[in-house]
Amino acid sequence: MKLNRREALALGAGALFISLTPFRGALASLTEDEIKAFTGGAAVVEDDIVTLTAPEIAENGNTVPIGISVDSPMTADNYVKRVRILAEGNPRPAVATMYFSPLSGSAEASTRMRLATTQNIIAVAELSDGTYHMAKAEVKVTIGGCGG
Repeated sequence: MKLNRREALALGAGALFISLTPFRGALASLTEDEIKAFTGGAAVVEDDIVTLTAPEIAENGNTVPIGISVDSPMTADNYVKRVRILAEGNPRPAVATMYFSPLSGSAEASTRMRLATTQNIIAVAELSDGTYHMAKAEVKVTIGGCGG
């Protein structure tokens, strides 16, 4: 059986897709494990308390700006303790953990991260009352990143 160039490329692309599918599932599992470790297995609510700011399309995956803010009065009785930022498609999903206290005044921070591919960015916030809140944003990476 002879393959022309187009058929060979299609066959190679299909093989690559099939070989990476289990890997994506493993990365999602790593992210879930990181969230469970951060929360101690507690329930996480996805609501509008946490705001995650990220570009819809990142032209360069090597430096993607993101920002987080958590709606909290930041009083001694009601404040944000910490926020973990995760990149679902990276080999090591935990990107940063930011710590806050009532003296912080507000629970806001920004940073830059490297993204391997198009993926979800997740921010999980722990409040002083022991509850956890989450926000997600998908970032489409066009070039660069960890994966090239």
